[in-house]
Amino acid sequence: MKFSCEKSLLQAAISTASRAAAVKSAVPSLEGLLIEAGSELKISGYNLKTGIITSISADVSQAGSIVLNSRLFGEIIRKLSDDIVYVNVNDDMMVNIECGMSKFNIMGFSSVDYPELPLVDYQNSISVSEKILKSIISQTNFAVSDNESRPIHTGALFEIEDGMLVVVAVDGYRLALRREPIDEANMNGYSFVVPGAALAEVEKIVSESDKLVQITLGSKHIMFTMDNTILISRRLEGEFLNYKNSIPKVGKFNIELDRRAIVDAVERVSLIINDKLKSPVRCIFGDGTVKLLTVTALGRASDECKTSGDAEDLEIGFNNKYLLEALKAAPADKICIQLTSGVSPCVIVPADSEDNSFLYMILPVRLKANED
Repeated sequence: MKFSCEKSLLQAAISTASRAAAVKSAVPSLEGLLIEAGSELKISGYNLKTGIITSISADVSQAGSIVLNSRLFGEIIRKLSDDIVYVNVNDDMMVNIECGMSKFNIMGFSSVDYPELPLVDYQNSISVSEKILKSIISQTNFAVSDNESRPIHTGALFEIEDGMLVVVAVDGYRLALRREPIDEANMNGYSFVVPGAALAEVEKIVSESDKLVQITLGSKHIMFTMDNTILISRRLEGEFLNYKNSIPKVGKFNIELDRRAIVDAVERVSLIINDKLKSPVRCIFGDGTVKLLTVTALGRASDECKTSGDAEDLEIGFNNKYLLEALKAAPADKICIQLTSGVSPCVIVPADSEDNSFLYMILPVRLKANED
């Protein structure tokens, strides 16, 4: 195998494919990248759960394939000068890498030992722009569970209904939901669950462009096709939470406020909270204002934020991290916080009643007395 290509293109492709390479594995080839030179250069990473294949243009003078250690190959290419990289593989799997005045000789592995990436048996597909998909993932994936005892909730639910793509993530303490209109009417009624880890990689790969991402649904796998990169992941099987029944239908109190203002206030009172000194953010929703208070061994912090509405001094406590992540993810300047009682879930939706693009639900923390 023999090829040459621009260092910047090769480095970017290695960086992308390496996201799916195993960090440590009993099978050495899984810690590597499959390099295939043909009409173009294909670089693949696969950890038996998620596979990433990216293609770049290269001058291929001799076709072939080899597996190279992901970390070592990536570091070598990253350190090279910005010039043309020449790669030559001999019959003994010795790989010669040259760029400028730099030369490396490293051992590779036979591509025969590299596991085949799964084929996705096409059932249906939808298309979403990279920019929209990136925002959907960033605004929901933080609520995906990391509890392996319920594997189905370590992924996000994708549902297509009435011309809308609905993405839902839950972890037992909170729920994140995003809706986005799509054109594919033939997918109506389809639903599938994508692992949160795979979605995190998709989010890193896609850009803020209007290029379309094709999401292909197979019986056991899901495939994201993004420009010159493909990500394949297994689907998660099981019964996902019936989220529609979990969301309160109507809140007793509807409090509107500026999202940035409440984020800043929560961040300020969270300064005396850390991993060792955990304490809820106590919120008191009065007439035209919400008061925030935290108390830890480091001291006491309080703040206020103007609101529209009166919750009759309803007191409710939240985990500061969960509250902040939901508030920061909400894609609106003005939000509405729906409350019923100090022990009922809090729901965050757009202040514009015509907008149903997002919904976040957070379970409250039971407050202790005498912390005022």
